[in-house]
Amino acid sequence: MDSREATLAPSGKVAIPYVEARRLVIGYPNEVVVPDVSFTLKQGEAMALIGTNGSGKSTLLKTLVGLLPPLGGSISVFGKAPGGERARIAYLGQFHASAFVLPIRAVDVVRMGRFPWHGLWQRMGHQDDEIVAGAMRAMGIEDLADLPLRSLSGGQQQRTYMAQVLAHRADLLVMDEPTSGLDAGGRELFLQAIHGEIARGASVIMATHDIEEEAALCHQVILLARRVVAIGVPNEVITAEALLETFGIVVTGDQKLRVLECKHDECERFGTKKPR
Repeated sequence: MDSREATLAPSGKVAIPYVEARRLVIGYPNEVVVPDVSFTLKQGEAMALIGTNGSGKSTLLKTLVGLLPPLGGSISVFGKAPGGERARIAYLGQFHASAFVLPIRAVDVVRMGRFPWHGLWQRMGHQDDEIVAGAMRAMGIEDLADLPLRSLSGGQQQRTYMAQVLAHRADLLVMDEPTSGLDAGGRELFLQAIHGEIARGASVIMATHDIEEEAALCHQVILLARRVVAIGVPNEVITAEALLETFGIVVTGDQKLRVLECKHDECERFGTKKPR
């Protein structure tokens, strides 16, 4: 480990980064999606992955949690190979298997967040019940607890899955487009919850299209376009030039950067240069 990147834990020992990637190559058999990814995520830090669909965001998250093997380079999570500390990681993907399990209530889905600490069959205690109730309150779904999951709207289901992540009380939250389908109220609750998780000492890495609110709460941003376009603190990375490389088109106005996603081969229709 580079001594310049090492930090000291309260005990005075060198703290191991929660996530450390070095020249990481991610993808699938016979298909490299993103080459040469390097970053360090420490305790209490948040990172946003920003890019179009197919840019490599989900692939990087799946590699981090051990669902995909790295194709090259190295990645460690809590100092071990991905998948070695599953109980310490809460993963929210875009596909939710529990949506097809019947009958299941919203509260049952949230209670699944406690399974990594107890196992599937071990009885949960009063403290677990309080944690589950608190997670549901945080996402504004306490009144939906006894309703069947499939009776809820898409936004309500997404709030339920986010509450499951909060109930885990994980050291590392890994989320793939967590605000997809949420209304303005749900997004605000999500942002408040993530602030709380970071304050608790957890680290967060999430894929998002939000270049304003969600990226702004993060310590680092990675812009992806099947390669690393830029990486660094938000106010240095999120520029018109970098977003043009990432999304293919940038629309500015009201002193804010606004991104309209388009196919790169159609950008000339808007008088915008294609990303190199």
